[in-house]
Amino acid sequence: MTAEPELKRRPLDPAALAVLNLPMHDPRVRPLLDELAVEYDTRYGDLFGRGAAAEELNRYPAAEFEEPRGALLVIQENGESIAGGAFRQYDATTAELKRIWTHSAHRRRGLARMVLTELEALAGRRGYTRLYLTTGPRQPEAKHLYLTTGYEPQFDLAADPETIGPLAFTKELPAAQN
Repeated sequence: MTAEPELKRRPLDPAALAVLNLPMHDPRVRPLLDELAVEYDTRYGDLFGRGAAAEELNRYPAAEFEEPRGALLVIQENGESIAGGAFRQYDATTAELKRIWTHSAHRRRGLARMVLTELEALAGRRGYTRLYLTTGPRQPEAKHLYLTTGYEPQFDLAADPETIGPLAFTKELPAAQN
């Protein structure tokens, strides 16, 4: 039996990266959403049933992620979509982050943090003062990301995540700079 070679993670080259604000129907968004659906079905299919991911990904109309109240950002590296995320209006002062995702071939490179930073900055420029998000109980890496980037859990951290359901987080944004 041979061991799988360890996948080497390339460091990010800022010159090779582009942050794009795209509509949901743009073909550069599709690869990320397709892989996200597979990931959701893999992690939650036994809980919610196969195909539930597509229902979740289509829960909100695409228009909710468009200007002026929403956004969908994709990070491309040398023209390939490798990470992304979106927000929509939750209430008058709060944006809800959705679909934060890094393509499986590009994980552990700091891309999720980059997506968060870009979404937070854009939400602040759009007048939001607070962020809200939920992640699933079977996504410990997402839970860790939010806890280490200043998001406040709205649930008991000591509880079994499977007994909570969606794990909610909030974060206050700094006052907009004029």
